[in-house]
Amino acid sequence: MRVDIWSDVVCPFCYIGKKRLEHVAEEAGIELDIHWHSFELDPNAPAKHDTSNTERLAQKYGRTFAEMEEMERNIATMAAAEGIDFQWQKANSGNSFNAHRIIHLAQSKGLGNEAKEAFFHAYMTEGLAIGEREVVEEIASRIGLDNAEVEYVLDSDELADFVRHDEKIAREQLNVTGVPFFVFDQKLALSGAQPREIFLQALQQAQSTAPQQVESTETAQCQDDQCEIKP
Repeated sequence: MRVDIWSDVVCPFCYIGKKRLEHVAEEAGIELDIHWHSFELDPNAPAKHDTSNTERLAQKYGRTFAEMEEMERNIATMAAAEGIDFQWQKANSGNSFNAHRIIHLAQSKGLGNEAKEAFFHAYMTEGLAIGEREVVEEIASRIGLDNAEVEYVLDSDELADFVRHDEKIAREQLNVTGVPFFVFDQKLALSGAQPREIFLQALQQAQSTAPQQVESTETAQCQDDQCEIKP
């Protein structure tokens, strides 16, 4: 089944949603053909922030440091249930534009899933500065991308139009305001890191001849660099 996913590599709920979908599809015996699409939560972010994610987001959204820590611990607990070791204390956010371009390069070679997983893991588990060029190059090499091709992309505007096209479709056609955002078989959409049972319903509905809208929950997603678990 084709699944189009809009996400950002600095979005923990995008990683959680990816894992949940994969687990559900495997249990249901449904083979996924995933097409990754770009969605930058903070297009104006620097390559690397000078302060920790916790401190920066607390200041940005008027929360206390303790409140942000509690939120991040809750996200880490949610991530752990999907087999993700979210090291939120050392997560080093930054501009994800180059990461998105390299994911498009990888996808053109049938390595889109490997690239997405590698960038998620590097950011959320290893705490690598995802916006720095050396880190992007290192992750690209891990999945076997040709160094010369990677250098060419990063030295030019190559694949920038792919990133912008994805984001234009998300905002103008799909009215996406947060990620992750899933489109199943090009006929049924779902937003956020939904519970496993909701993902299963979506997969089953997309397989039917007359799919109906799935009753989704107000759930975890990232918007404008802010990630929050809905009550």
